[in-house]
Amino acid sequence: MTIETREEVLERILSQEKPICPHCNKEMSIWEVPIMTFSDGLGWDSPYMFICFNDECPMYVSGWDNLMENYAQRASYRCIKSPNDDNYDAMPVFSPVGAQGQIIDSQIMAEQEAMKEAIKKGFSILADCYVAKDEITVVQLLMDPAQPSRVRLKAAEMTGDIAGIDAIDLISSHRFGNELVQKAATDAIAKIHERHFTRECPFCAEIIKKRAKICKHCGKEVAGE
Repeated sequence: MTIETREEVLERILSQEKPICPHCNKEMSIWEVPIMTFSDGLGWDSPYMFICFNDECPMYVSGWDNLMENYAQRASYRCIKSPNDDNYDAMPVFSPVGAQGQIIDSQIMAEQEAMKEAIKKGFSILADCYVAKDEITVVQLLMDPAQPSRVRLKAAEMTGDIAGIDAIDLISSHRFGNELVQKAATDAIAKIHERHFTRECPFCAEIIKKRAKICKHCGKEVAGE
């Protein structure tokens, strides 16, 4: 018997047609099972199941009164089905939003895959840029809001390693819209200054030599500043 990984099981389920709930005739949702088991502790036969989350499903609607009358429990049932057989079962839920945090949406999965590919592509470009010392492309990736945060953070790190002082003004005047990326960009500027033995004039904000006593741009005395 071949043992499938969680990823292989999910890929198989996503390729199938979702079953129809026999109680309300609505399409069921893919649901990732929690670590804990339910019912009599027999556990789950799959890391992903199908569940009906239709709040108008007759099983769910009548379940509230049924469990209250017979067991004095404020709970109801959701129709559940394993992808490994044709049987439908009932799973208890204790609130209208119970278990909904584990719904697997195919659109979300597609977005996650697209994000992974974007990160992979971005890292590949950055690796080539590092070898070629292509600081222009690195800074462009850092400033591109369409890039994943992980790519921009890596670009910020590489900017500090390879960019020249000409990149400082460009980065300083840019607002990144992401606190972590903004901090990484600030750190990159500090690293560029460190590599080139430069600093910013406290009066005119122009770049000057670290050991300068008079700013060559505004003429102010900057020794000790």
